Amino acid sequence: MTTTKAAMLTVQRAELTEHVIYMRLAEKMRNRHNAEILERIGGDELRHHDFWANLTETKVRVHRLMVWVYVLLGRFFGLTFALKLMERGEDFAKREYERMQDIEGVDAILHDEEEHERELIDMLADEPLEYAGSIVLGLNDALVELTGALAGLTLALGNAHLVAAAGLVTGIAASLSMAASEYLSSKSEAIDSDTKSPAKAAVYTGTAYIIAVVLLILPFFLLASMFVALATTLAIAVVIIAVFNFYISVAKELRFWPRFAEMAGISLGVSAISFGAGWALQALLGVQA
Repeated sequence: MTTTKAAMLTVQRAELTEHVIYMRLAEKMRNRHNAEILERIGGDELRHHDFWANLTETKVRVHRLMVWVYVLLGRFFGLTFALKLMERGEDFAKREYERMQDIEGVDAILHDEEEHERELIDMLADEPLEYAGSIVLGLNDALVELTGALAGLTLALGNAHLVAAAGLVTGIAASLSMAASEYLSSKSEAIDSDTKSPAKAAVYTGTAYIIAVVLLILPFFLLASMFVALATTLAIAVVIIAVFNFYISVAKELRFWPRFAEMAGISLGVSAISFGAGWALQALLGVQA
């Protein structure tokens, strides 16, 4: 009975913590539709907490660190990502529910946890996720084009600061070009659909591109050795790809590894080809680094 009560208290605390997370996120919502959905889920979590509180006859404290983390994630990475990431961390609670299904009322709570909340979360209007395609366009183009360009320029120019300057000019011009292209593309698509703002799509694409440009070029400004800078740039590219694909895999419930491997393989493959092209040109033209 002690073990059972300890498990009940763990689940009770988790439900209370999730209730607070949902309500805190709802308070910060300007979008009334999203706020109402979050309040509904928060109300469900509070009822689940009350169910366990009646059985344990014990008060529990909110896990404040968890509240802080998920509210922060919700603000900076979007509601869908934060809430689905939180769902992934609920495996322990769900296992405990399954073990305690002999208790009357647990089946209904388990149904809420597995289906009702997921349906509500899928109803959220999440702008970063709506423009994920534009972010993918900006990031993917920057990672493939710029890592390739930097790899080629490393041998062609023979100076880290020159490589950085050339890469920065290339990156800024390309980011503006990509943003303009995305604006025109989204504007033509908006004739058939009003779901996407062409201006916002352009901003997301351009912003993603320029952030990637700054991160990829930074090693060439900070490190004296061109080859160490290039290796660091490629490592940063892999980290960017991993972080972004983790975000997409959580928010859209897609498999992480196939998407990560494909994007990383293309980016690093283009870099290798460009490095080879730079080496060949150096040999053919007699340019000394």
